[in-house]
Amino acid sequence: MTLFVLTALAEIVGCWLPYLWLRQGKSAWLLLPAAGALSLFAWLLTLHPAASGRVYAAYGGVYISVALLWLRFADQVRPLWSDWLGVALCLCGAAVIAWGGR
Repeated sequence: MTLFVLTALAEIVGCWLPYLWLRQGKSAWLLLPAAGALSLFAWLLTLHPAASGRVYAAYGGVYISVALLWLRFADQVRPLWSDWLGVALCLCGAAVIAWGGR
């Protein structure tokens, strides 16, 4: 689970930094750590032990969870109850995909 969370954080940071540059007028220098974060994201994906399609599907549920936490703590926007319900449903789906075939 920790590997999934780290992978999600690397992807979110790699996308958030260019967003700051493009939409909020921050420095273009943010593109350098963004490229590093996306490279880290790609490398972390190679560390997941299962078939890539199943890993990506299960990772999607964790990514959605981390994205809502990012919304709450980085963007300072309080998620709605329906957001949390969606996260719960996604994590249940990810669990079925990850452990269903065992």
